[in-house]
Amino acid sequence: MSLRLYDTATRSEREFTPLRSGAASIYVCGATVQGLPHIGHVRSGLNYDVLRRWLTRGGLDVTLVRNVTDIDDKILTKAAEHGRPWWEWAATHERAFDAAYQALGCLPPSIGPRATGHVPQMIELMQRLIDAGHAYSVPRGDVYFSVRSFSDYGGLSGQRPGEMQQGESECVGKRDPLDFTLWKAAKPGEPAWGTPWGPGRPGWHLECSAMATMYLGAEFDIHGGGLDLVFPHHENERAQSCAAGDGFARYWTHNAWVTLGGDKMSKSLGNTLSIDVLLQRVRGAELRYYLVSPHYRSMIEYSDAALSEAVAAYRRIESFLHRVRERIGIPSLADGVLPAEFVEALDDDLSTPGAVAAIHGVVREGNAALDSGDREAAAAAASSVRAMTDVLGLDPLGELWHAAPGGGLDAAGAALSALVDDLLAQRAEARARRDFATSDAIRDRLLAAGVIVEDTRDGATWTLKDG
Repeated sequence: MSLRLYDTATRSEREFTPLRSGAASIYVCGATVQGLPHIGHVRSGLNYDVLRRWLTRGGLDVTLVRNVTDIDDKILTKAAEHGRPWWEWAATHERAFDAAYQALGCLPPSIGPRATGHVPQMIELMQRLIDAGHAYSVPRGDVYFSVRSFSDYGGLSGQRPGEMQQGESECVGKRDPLDFTLWKAAKPGEPAWGTPWGPGRPGWHLECSAMATMYLGAEFDIHGGGLDLVFPHHENERAQSCAAGDGFARYWTHNAWVTLGGDKMSKSLGNTLSIDVLLQRVRGAELRYYLVSPHYRSMIEYSDAALSEAVAAYRRIESFLHRVRERIGIPSLADGVLPAEFVEALDDDLSTPGAVAAIHGVVREGNAALDSGDREAAAAAASSVRAMTDVLGLDPLGELWHAAPGGGLDAAGAALSALVDDLLAQRAEARARRDFATSDAIRDRLLAAGVIVEDTRDGATWTLKDG
């Protein structure tokens, strides 16, 4: 494959060449499980799910590691506020994240390691850094990374050390305000793990370096996450890993945020939209379409109108495939050909807008072929649409969306879809004969039953009336 990815470290698109022939390795910073997931959280998981699917389609054996941060200040604070054990609070919300990823069609990661399960690897990494003169401990048991000991610090984010702030509180014994915490000494009542420097718990940055190299090796292909992680999290990961002598990530990729009212979604601002709430309004496939259609490096400004447009667009794709299924038979996914424009779009830094445009172009051609009676061309178009949507995790006729609770069609929904699609096929035939009286009569029957029909360039789509 000839995939090009935008590398944050070089600030340029680079040809993707995997470290090992026939394989690709990806580490994605996952959730800090302090609360329920919202669409800002899951966008990253969806973007890297599409990347993984595209690399797999290109013949690579992909290992994707997506970690879980199950211990940090926020988790401890939230658990205490609710009078619950920190580990139970973290486990509860980890399950909520897993459910959200599944509801939106994310393939499970190759492994989802938890920070608390990898303290031995963290201790080993800290010892290597101390031995190399890049880290130091203080009498109370904290361990810090010495930023100025690493000459390339700032190389990922493009910042100069003198311009940076770690966002950490003042700590006794820290030699330089720029230094960051690798290990936090235990406070009374807090959970703690034993180390040569005293009991405590891991710093946020340390845990990801330890887990990434544990599962992917000292050097691996792609490190990904949200744009907000470039500094300090990823800058610090890179510094501590490279200072210890590891090659670490060869490509750094970052997805943009989902914003609401111009601000990044965050619990602290109170401007979040939880997955559970949105899935009461739209199906999982429709929400996935909304989140993966924009380019992963473009901001998404959430609005109800934009979500409704995405729902309508996905249903145009779905309606075409159901029309073919009813009139010709289930189109073959295996026989689907990926058009050149679709391949070129995804190879160009995973440009999903171009890929989605290619899908709708084939849908228009397929509807035209179906209306003209060209069954062979319609079937070929439908197979191509299935192949393209499968790459994006959106195949309406695939097992996931055709049968998944909350994400596809239940028995009643499948029956309704079949009946409506059959009537729309009859209406399309009437329009092709210029029998507009019959066409209008079918439309009126559907409207009386609560089904709104809309004619678009891609063919007729339908939705249910509210209420």
